[in-house]
Amino acid sequence: MRSLTSALGATTTVAALFALTACGSGAAETPAAESDQAATPAEATSIVLYAGRDEELIAPLVEQFTDETGIEVEVRYAGTTELNALLLEEGDKTPADVFLSQDAGALGALSKAGLLATLPDEIADTVPAGFTSSDASWIGVTGRARVFAYDGEALDESDLPDSVDALTDEEWAGRVGFPPGNASFQSFITALRVLEGEDAALEWAKGIADNDPVLTEKNGATLDLVNTGELDIALSNHYYWYQRAAEQGADNMRAQLKFLPGDAGGIVNVTGAGVLAPAEDNAAAHAFVEYLVSDAGQEYFVEKTYEYPLVPGIDAPEGLPAIDTLVNPGLDLSDLDSLDATQELLAEAGLL
Repeated sequence: MRSLTSALGATTTVAALFALTACGSGAAETPAAESDQAATPAEATSIVLYAGRDEELIAPLVEQFTDETGIEVEVRYAGTTELNALLLEEGDKTPADVFLSQDAGALGALSKAGLLATLPDEIADTVPAGFTSSDASWIGVTGRARVFAYDGEALDESDLPDSVDALTDEEWAGRVGFPPGNASFQSFITALRVLEGEDAALEWAKGIADNDPVLTEKNGATLDLVNTGELDIALSNHYYWYQRAAEQGADNMRAQLKFLPGDAGGIVNVTGAGVLAPAEDNAAAHAFVEYLVSDAGQEYFVEKTYEYPLVPGIDAPEGLPAIDTLVNPGLDLSDLDSLDATQELLAEAGLL
């Protein structure tokens, strides 16, 4: 946990962050020219995956895919924000074949830069419109709702506001936490810009910064502070609570959830995947993306990460409100592609 004051000046370069994360995860150091990219696309039996999600969650799915298809996957793990910046820097020289993103915004930014290939219709049409790209440049894989996780022993749900707008009030000073560098948090800020305008989003960011927020590195860490009574409200994604509840028992959870239908703070974002432009003809890369939205892939996410499946016919985790009741009709996920503008706004507000 860190205060806003201690967070200032702690900026680390993207390159250093990626290097540290990659080394820590055992990621390969093979340069692009020496990788399996040397194989012709049609003959490729391995792919390089940039994964902007936790290794603990994704590694078993990758292993499952390899067991079923025989296609080897070399994975580089890091935060979605760092990988997005790296891919923009690498451009068409990237060794990556597939990018698995924590949110739609990073994929939209890559699509906007012309770095993603167009997916075949048989893959792109798997997920209903509204939960995937409008130009088949990437596909939604799972849905995740933004929520308030609150201290259920200190607060009743009725004590909480129905919108993030109220969290800049003095009443909530020092009582709200979030990870400002997290891709999902930054997508929420992008949604705020899209739905309420640039000036309103900047005003909110400056307001929450002035309200002494508790800044963390990850959503899970923020939730843990609430669950131990050290923080009143975490701005998070819903599934972290379900993961903790599966470990500890739902009855033992001090933290509780409030969903925010219709509010920018309660958007349903998606995790998604795209094939990088240099791998446009790589059948193995397409096979991996297709696997993510297969029944096996979708059921994995439901059972292991408690996210919403996006493919019709697959049931959501028990206890979640229907995803259709949470979707903000005024938000097109394709509009979350201006990640750089969001990061500039957060920096101006003193949150990055």
